[in-house]
Amino acid sequence: MPEEPVAPRAVDPIERAHLRDERGFSPPVHRFVPTPALADLVRRYWLPVWSLPPGRSTTQRVLQYPVCLLVVSDTYAHVVGPAAGLSTKELSGSGWAAGAMLQPGAGSLLLGGPVTITDTHVDLDTVTTLDGARLTESVREAMAPAPADGERQLEAVLAIEQAIGGLAPLDEEGLLVNALVEYVEGDPRVQRVGQICEKFALSERSLQRLAARRIGLSPKWLIQRRRLHEAAERLGADGEVDLARVAADLGYTDQAHFGRDWRRVTGLTPGAYAAQRRLP
Repeated sequence: MPEEPVAPRAVDPIERAHLRDERGFSPPVHRFVPTPALADLVRRYWLPVWSLPPGRSTTQRVLQYPVCLLVVSDTYAHVVGPAAGLSTKELSGSGWAAGAMLQPGAGSLLLGGPVTITDTHVDLDTVTTLDGARLTESVREAMAPAPADGERQLEAVLAIEQAIGGLAPLDEEGLLVNALVEYVEGDPRVQRVGQICEKFALSERSLQRLAARRIGLSPKWLIQRRRLHEAAERLGADGEVDLARVAADLGYTDQAHFGRDWRRVTGLTPGAYAAQRRLP
């Protein structure tokens, strides 16, 4: 018997990149993993759907990963570059978005060249590597009638996956970029850029150029962002938080250094952010 086609499937991972707002709230996000054939190009698909009471708004705060995003909503369609700082978006009323979080090495394939859109975006219909206008129309047709419906969400994801599939396969340099980011994100013992160089037999200059070209960020940024993601997870845990222990576990020389890093990116002290989850 012929094998049934593989489709993206819904998942509900713990997403430490999304920070709560000042009320301790973060809007629900529906997530799907890509089919195995696109695993080198796409980390996951994500679809936030929200409906807030009149007069209520929330600021979505995200410590982004070193990736580009393809995002279609009812009002815009963008390719979004990685955010070196904190990515924020004000939400009110009702709305939705459907997007693909690309793998680190895949952004340049979608853009058709080096990743030069850090902290900014371009309109999807200006990208020449796929038919952005057609994709936007397909996603909106799928989502607009009932964005909270799981079948509609899957239909939108399938439209995005079909469009991105035209970029496959990922080139060898892109696979290398995926591997080195996975190494940094997955091993908390990686504290120095030199460790990445040693692991992948690259000079520091070659690594810097590779990261700038394919990610739009520096290797040092990769390590710092991994630390902040770990910190967000620890600060959001139930119970009292020992900030000195968090700093030590993340490899900071002292608590003050950790506090400066966290505040510079998020605008809050670690203690203030940890307290937000307890607000009514």
